[in-house]
Formats: sequence, C-alpha cells, structure tokens
Amino acid sequence: MHLNATGLSVLVLEGAEHAVPTVASLLGDGASVTVRAPSVCTALQDLAQRGHLRWTRDEVDEGSFDLVVRHLARPVARESAGATTGRVTLVGAGPGDPGLVTVAGRAAIETADVVVADRLAPWEALAWAPAHAEVVDVSKIPFGRSTSQDEINRILVDHATAGRHVVRLKGGDSYVFGRGFEEVQACAAAGIATTVIPGVTSSVAAPELAGVPVTHRGLVQGFTVISGHVPPGHPDSTIDYAALARSGTTLVVLMGVRTLPAITEALLDAGLDGGTPCALVADASLAGQRSLRTTLAKAASDAATAGIGAPAVAVIGHVAALEP
Repeated sequence: MHLNATGLSVLVLEGAEHAVPTVASLLGDGASVTVRAPSVCTALQDLAQRGHLRWTRDEVDEGSFDLVVRHLARPVARESAGATTGRVTLVGAGPGDPGLVTVAGRAAIETADVVVADRLAPWEALAWAPAHAEVVDVSKIPFGRSTSQDEINRILVDHATAGRHVVRLKGGDSYVFGRGFEEVQACAAAGIATTVIPGVTSSVAAPELAGVPVTHRGLVQGFTVISGHVPPGHPDSTIDYAALARSGTTLVVLMGVRTLPAITEALLDAGLDGGTPCALVADASLAGQRSLRTTLAKAASDAATAGIGAPAVAVIGHVAALEP
C-alpha cells in the first residue's frame, strides 16, 4: 500500500508486521505518524523509541488527523505444493533507502514466500513481495526486545524445509557485521540451498551520503572498518586500537554511538592527534539523515550535545575535513 502523504498527520490503526511497509512509506514521505494499537511488532516499537513515530494504546481523536489508515490486508499464507525443500536468499538491503536495494535484491523479494526482516532493513521494500508473502520481524532493539540468532536460524531452516523461498532481508551487507555467514552455515548444515546477494554497506555509503569519501588520492590510501559494539578493553574486544592509531588509514566505526567516548579516548591515548577530523552520520540515506563534522577530541561531547543516536557511523581521519 503506497500513500502520498507528504506533510500529513496520519493515524494507523494496526501494529503488526504487515503494517510496517506502509508506516515506513509514510515516514519516507515526511508524514507525522501515530500508531494506535494494543501492541506493536518490534520494528514499530523501535521506530517509536527512536522518535520517528508515536505509538499509543489510548483512544485518540481520529478527526484531528489528516488521514486515517484503518485496515491493512494481512497476507494469506500459501501452502507449499509437495515436500520439495525450499531455499534461502540473503539480501543485503543497503543503508535504509529502498532505492539503494540492488536489482537482484528486489527480484528476490518479488519471488519470496517469506521475508525475515531486520530492524534496519528498508521495510518499504516489503511492498515488492507477493500478496501471499509472510513477514517475520526479527528486529534486535539495543537493550530491548530482540530475536536470538539461534531462533533466526531456526525460522530460516523451518520455512525453507517446508518448501518456501525465504528472503532474509538485512540492512547494509549481510557479511559486514550482519551475521550472514552464520545463517549460511546453519542452512548448509540443514541441507538448505542459499544464495547471497550483496548489499550497499553503510561503512562506505553513510560517509559518502554525507559528502565524505573514505579514501582520497594523495591524502589516504585505505580505510579500516571496525565494530564499536564493545568498548576498548572489554574481554570480547579483539581490536588493537594502538595499531589503528598508527595505521594512517581512515577509521570507520559502525555500531559505536554508545562506546564512542571510550573509542576516542583509546585512540587519543595511543597517540592519535586530538585535532584529527571526525564526521558522524546518523540515519544515513533516510529523510532524517543528520551529519556532524568535529574532531577526535570533541567527537563524543559534540555527538551527545547534538543528540546523535544509533544507527550512526563515525569517520575518523583527514577525509572528514574535505569539502566538495
């Protein structure tokens, strides 16, 4: 369902997974969205927590909205003919704008019986799926509701074993901090055929969309992408921050909003100049994209002052000072 709702206030009276593509499309149009439902799926809860929409269980004055979306058709499951084993396609869906899904990725969605979607996947893209396609929300909200990786693997295998074409829709690229290869291994162990369709990774796309190249002739000859999921010094961290500080490459940090103070401190302690340019890009490719230019020494405090929240990418290096 696509509505041209630019600038409108919209009330959506549905909170299940099949409502997310419509809600995402409304938000992409710049609509102000309120969802009224007793409960909402994880993806809608995440959008509400990030301030992109309002969710309420209370009665509201429907007449105060420009548009009310009352009924969204639920998909009708299609039974698989026979016991033929299905297949799984991992689709890297890019940084968030559905226009950045590849042609091959769209073709996979258009033939899906089941779409298993992540929190940062472009949910508008589910409008391309057949009417019968089932949508499974496996979003992981930081420090909130989430689906375990073992459960995701089980969902993929069970649906494919039932003879369905399962599309695993992931933000960015499935193999860049996306656990995609774990899912391929789980499917292989169960005898399920898999195809991997690469996606546009936010490690390059987010800086680029903010006007920052990760490499530039005569300035830097490489870039290093790291996960900031755990801070320096954490038992699970395998990153040598002293080596990074000496590397001479652009540093791109994914999933590092919460740990940015510790990461910048580790780089400063390792001798990286506090005046090193830094750029932060939040919600890259989406209507609410925000970017901030600062320095390594000020990055954490400036990000907090500006209210930069996840998902965001940090770029540390001289390229962050370049202008077109």
